[in-house]
Formats: sequence, structure tokens, C-alpha cells
Amino acid sequence: MDVLEAIKGRRSIRAFKNTEIPEETIMKLIDSARWAPSAGNIQPWEFVIVRKPENKKKLAEAALNQSFIEEAPVVIAVCADEASSSRSYGLRGKTLYCLQDTAAAIQNIHLAAYSLGLGTCWIGAFREEKAREALNVPSALRPIAIIPIGYPAESPQPRNRRSVDQITHYESF
Repeated sequence: MDVLEAIKGRRSIRAFKNTEIPEETIMKLIDSARWAPSAGNIQPWEFVIVRKPENKKKLAEAALNQSFIEEAPVVIAVCADEASSSRSYGLRGKTLYCLQDTAAAIQNIHLAAYSLGLGTCWIGAFREEKAREALNVPSALRPIAIIPIGYPAESPQPRNRRSVDQITHYESF
């Protein structure tokens, strides 16, 4: 699949078929994430793969009761190691670079999943401490996103996008 096709074709999926996803497929998603660019090649990401229903339920509760998270066969939680980024880049590394880096890894997961026929949704609305507790995330790491993954049971239409002319500036605003 062409990368531009994946970028334009991917949708946020909130309904999943009850079909297991092979471990090999999940490892392809993690492998795609680790190839994301990162500041200083620090790679400040960690991934928690969640399959157990009781853990998915805890994540759904942490995510403001977004119950569709429980329906996904697999959920990947993405965490950032703020300390590793701050060692090289100080406060900017902690507050910005590690977030940019994990966001790039998250986007790679979404695009790779779509190319493999899977649906995903980027969940950023969650209570961070509840997610940390649900997954036993060490205090040195910060939960950044929850990604439910499964074979789509819906086909959402594309959402409106601002035109290129509306968002492009040359040389300055």
C-alpha cells in the first residue's frame, strides 16, 4: 500500500470484530513504531500490549469510560521516557521532544495497522494516573496514548479537512 493512500484512507475506528490478532502482526506494529524519528535518536518510547479483558476494562475506565476500548482484541499503550529525553535536551526534551517522538511512533502504528487491514483509534483523553495504575507504569515513564486495535466493524466516512490554502504560509504569517 502506498503511504499516501494509507494517510488519506485511515480512519478512527471505534467498533471492532471479535477476531484475534496474531502476535506476529502486533510485532510488526511495534517494529514500525520503533522506526519513527526521534530527537537525538533517543527513542524514548515504551509499549504495553494489553489483551486481557480485565486490563482493557481498566484502561477504558481510565479513558473516561470509552467502552469501545474493551471491544478491541488488542490495546497498545504508548509511554514516554521523559528522563531519557531530558538528559540530552533538558526541559525542552522532557516537555516537548519526548512527546513529539512518541507521537511519531504512534502515527507509524496507525499507518502500519491500516496497511495490514486493521483499525485503530488514537486515545489521548484519559486520566493519566488511572492509566498508570492500570498498567503498573513506572513513575519514570508517562502514559501518552492508548490505541485500541482490531479488524474494523465499521467504515467511517472521511471527515472534513481544512484546505491546503488555509493552512499554508510562505516565509512568514
